Amino acid sequence: MSSQADYILDFRGSISSISLLKITRIFNEMKALEIMEILGLDPDTLQDLFKVLADSSYEVIHTNTAEKKEEYHRMRIIKRP
Repeated sequence: MSSQADYILDFRGSISSISLLKITRIFNEMKALEIMEILGLDPDTLQDLFKVLADSSYEVIHTNTAEKKEEYHRMRIIKRP
């Protein structure tokens, strides 16, 4: 991953509904072209995030899906202008 994230949110071990609320709050406060890195999302919260954010408001620039139970998801999104 070449570009540095402006926001890094680590949700490993947290409650998914609270994670989703925090992500959307911070995303709404972000400026255009800022990058958010999200760590530790479970698959359900990840799918809910894509339902909450408008498709035209972001672009996924990196994703790393957990292959084992002890690993975690990592995703970077950039806010579109």
